[in-house]
Amino acid sequence: MKKALVIFFGIFLITFGSMAQTQNQGDARVHVLGTYGLRWNNFGAGAGIEFFFADHFAIMPSYIRNFPIVGTSSNFNADLRYYVSEGPSQLYFMAGYAQSWENSQPDGAGVRRSYNGANVGVGAYIRLVDWVGLSTEFKFQSTSPQEVGFRVGFAFPL
Repeated sequence: MKKALVIFFGIFLITFGSMAQTQNQGDARVHVLGTYGLRWNNFGAGAGIEFFFADHFAIMPSYIRNFPIVGTSSNFNADLRYYVSEGPSQLYFMAGYAQSWENSQPDGAGVRRSYNGANVGVGAYIRLVDWVGLSTEFKFQSTSPQEVGFRVGFAFPL
């Protein structure tokens, strides 16, 4: 069932999504991404939606599910992005709020901890074709686990 929903959602984006690659007020992009933290070597996967509320300014809430060696971990980010360039390759600076949840015990036993903090970084959106682009980001997150990491994925303009 989950595969069917993902396939339907992908076809919907491809078929009905507008082909705009601009940064104008009211534009939006759906991001599907993966993460890698350099300090703890944790991988993660998640999604987010980027909404341009003013020209060159976007807000992007995203949720990431991390896959640590032991236990569980997840992360919510609400980032403010400022795009400094336009065209097929778009560079941006970002800063935002981060909320992390972790449980260091296997199989869900133990104490679930919650941390909040900030994150800052730089990223780029690179248009591949009209309906999809590559989304990359390099950022520092101050919440536990404090680390510098990469986010790479695909962005689909709506």
